[in-house]
Amino acid sequence: MDTIFNFIGENISMIYLVILMVFVGIELIGHVPSVLHTPLMSGANAIHGVVLIGAIYVMGHAAEDDMFSLVVGFVGVIVGTLNVIGGFVVTDRMLEMFKKKPGKGAKS
Repeated sequence: MDTIFNFIGENISMIYLVILMVFVGIELIGHVPSVLHTPLMSGANAIHGVVLIGAIYVMGHAAEDDMFSLVVGFVGVIVGTLNVIGGFVVTDRMLEMFKKKPGKGAKS
């Protein structure tokens, strides 16, 4: 328990920064018009490939006996992959909405 308190004491400014970033992110996303929300989120999900690269880097440089780094890296790879795939799926579905449907608008 002392190690947790020591970690928090040493990194309190970073913890405050992360909390501030969460609130700023929520505020920014909350003020995005609904028309732009889907393209913004699909693009952001696709950009999360950086998370995937970082997780692969963590796993590649972790010691064999460092289970924490390996587990965090593995979870990061899984979550990053799902996020990237989800971003491309949402973008593809969004672009399908703008394609003309065959047979629509033709006079018979």
